Amino acid sequence: MNHYDNYSNCRQAHNHEIIGSTRMAERGEDRHNHRFAAVSGRAIPVPDRNHVHELFTNTDFFLDHYHQIEGTSGPGIPVGEGKHIHFVSARTSVDDRHSHTFVFASLIEDPSA
Repeated sequence: MNHYDNYSNCRQAHNHEIIGSTRMAERGEDRHNHRFAAVSGRAIPVPDRNHVHELFTNTDFFLDHYHQIEGTSGPGIPVGEGKHIHFVSARTSVDDRHSHTFVFASLIEDPSA
């Protein structure tokens, strides 16, 4: 059993909206990027680092392909008034013989509270 198993029966505390764009890939007429928007997975406690969130979504389509985004955020970063965001830096799946890197910060959890 790992820390994910221990947390699976706990009440969900919060999640984050995510929105962003990948960096450009390919050359010439095929040079392009992709956009994505989603909601993160539940908060997962991480010893000595508060918590992280898993991310699973797809990018938009470009011509004949899209990419999967899968990863784990960094720990929460305080932004004041008890709120926080998460930083993410990763790479998409390889589709149409290429992948994209992306970097973004999640939106603040529960912004209306």
